[in-house]
Amino acid sequence: MTENLLITGGCGFIGSHFIRLLLKNTNVSITNIDALTYASNKENTEDFENNPNYRFIKVDITKKDELDKVFDQTYDMIINFAAETHVDRSIENSHSFVHTNVLGTYYLLQKVLDGKAKKMLQISTDEVYGSLKVNEHPFKETHPLSPNNPYSASKASADLLIHSFYRTYKIPVMITRCSNNYGPNQNSEKLIPKVIFHALHDKKIPIYGDGQNVRDWLFVEDHCKAIYTIMVNGKPGEIYNIGGSNEKSNIEIVKIILNYIGKSHDLIAFVTDRKGHDRRYGIDWSKMKNGFNWQPNTPFNRGIKMTIDWYMNHQDWFHTSSNVEQV
Repeated sequence: MTENLLITGGCGFIGSHFIRLLLKNTNVSITNIDALTYASNKENTEDFENNPNYRFIKVDITKKDELDKVFDQTYDMIINFAAETHVDRSIENSHSFVHTNVLGTYYLLQKVLDGKAKKMLQISTDEVYGSLKVNEHPFKETHPLSPNNPYSASKASADLLIHSFYRTYKIPVMITRCSNNYGPNQNSEKLIPKVIFHALHDKKIPIYGDGQNVRDWLFVEDHCKAIYTIMVNGKPGEIYNIGGSNEKSNIEIVKIILNYIGKSHDLIAFVTDRKGHDRRYGIDWSKMKNGFNWQPNTPFNRGIKMTIDWYMNHQDWFHTSSNVEQV
């Protein structure tokens, strides 16, 4: 069992949920490092920041001198959640995405190569595969990489760098690629919290194009359980897809939220489509099912209600809103 973990980006949406899962169910020791940019929130960790098995250090993984100070011990595994993830921001300014997602990953790989950590697990995304046609089979791990925006290109670049380190240096590294996550505490720039915020305040909800872009939705706690399964049982050099089998169009998601809150569809406003907008994502997670007997346990109709209820009961969360994305 892995006992001493370095988690990067643990103040972000998925990273904080993962730390919470570990602290509740294991005795692992966790060091969480995060640069605390717009993509993370220290409030995500308030409920466990005094846990004796947890420590936080404010660190930017792209700053080598800062990162060096974290390695006052040898870690059993690095789990890398740290990333710039907001597509619209990557289109507006791609530099920070390349810098963080590629250079930061390189510095972490170098620590494994130098013996400062025994293994590394990279949290990637289905967006590296590009876009699927309407009737095309969901992405398998063997699907070629074909990213269509600067964010997904930076993540694909990091994945390729990891693969090269595995093949060249034989260091134990693994990659997970997940579909769209949703749940409590998500950054308010993302689709579901943004739509909830706009609906609650009777604001127009801008939707890209015709709203028929399809995503596979995965409840964040199911994702975290899959990551834990791979952390314990995954094999070096392997890639694992993690999906929810809940493919829904953006307009369908918006209407579900409006109907649940009791707001008019008249709030929907179609706007010019995003540049390079992928039409459809879908994940084939049969490798996880066949290899580890993992499957998502949260039906979308239950997960989305839980999520909406959380935001309705925590409306102060939206004070972190900034330049929210179109949907």
